[in-house]
Amino acid sequence: MLEREAGVPLLERSGRRVVLTPAGRTLVTHADAVLERLELAVSELAGAREGIGGPLRIGTFPSGGPAIVPATLAELARRHPALQPMVQEIDSARVSDGLRAGELDVALVHDYDFVPASPDTTVDQVPLLEEPMYLATGAATDTDPARGPAARGDTLAELLGPWATTPWITARDGTTGHAMAVRACQAAGFQPRIRHQVNDFRTVLALAAIGQGAGFVPEMATAPAPENVVLTRLPLFRRSKVAFRAGGGTHPAIAAFVAAARTAVAPRAVPPY
Repeated sequence: MLEREAGVPLLERSGRRVVLTPAGRTLVTHADAVLERLELAVSELAGAREGIGGPLRIGTFPSGGPAIVPATLAELARRHPALQPMVQEIDSARVSDGLRAGELDVALVHDYDFVPASPDTTVDQVPLLEEPMYLATGAATDTDPARGPAARGDTLAELLGPWATTPWITARDGTTGHAMAVRACQAAGFQPRIRHQVNDFRTVLALAAIGQGAGFVPEMATAPAPENVVLTRLPLFRRSKVAFRAGGGTHPAIAAFVAAARTAVAPRAVPPY
């Protein structure tokens, strides 16, 4: 029906798949713009109401749960007690789909060096926090257990090289954390020999403490660290952001969430765009 209205083919077969034609891709671009305008209209209507309240569906990556979410919700409750936050864990790679489908209103997401976020015109993001990554190893496998954070000028190859033949602990395959770990090791000149795949940074630290391998953890997940864990600061960073549907940044509830999240992570929050 839509092809009849448009007067041109919108889909074509490519092997066993169906893909958009150039006209179809143009139509999708216009659809994104229409959805953004609709989101702006919804935000303006919400702003005309008295007070901020009702359900707010929040997505968060797992380590954002204990580190950011409780303090953010406490701040929201203090400022806007009529809001009803509803939190669910979700991998950052699935957030865009959740926002577009209306399953989420706002979400905490992150990206890493070596794994930048993919461009998405249907989702807007504002920066929240930038934190360094650390290498976690067991004291018994560290060539110099007394070594502190990486000295200025240390390269990734110098810092990771000593563990090129060590088993590694990474996030599960298909996650941004897994991709970051593999690409960081490759940039240091070796392919990691992955033994364990876990998404919980507390488990990464616990496994490293008993000599089960080396792994990467962000700064917010380093405390409290188990005994026998050596943490070496790396020239790598993770950036946390707040994501929402394009055009939704002026919605009172979403703006309130962004403000509360910034208060929760202060003074480490990065400046707004």
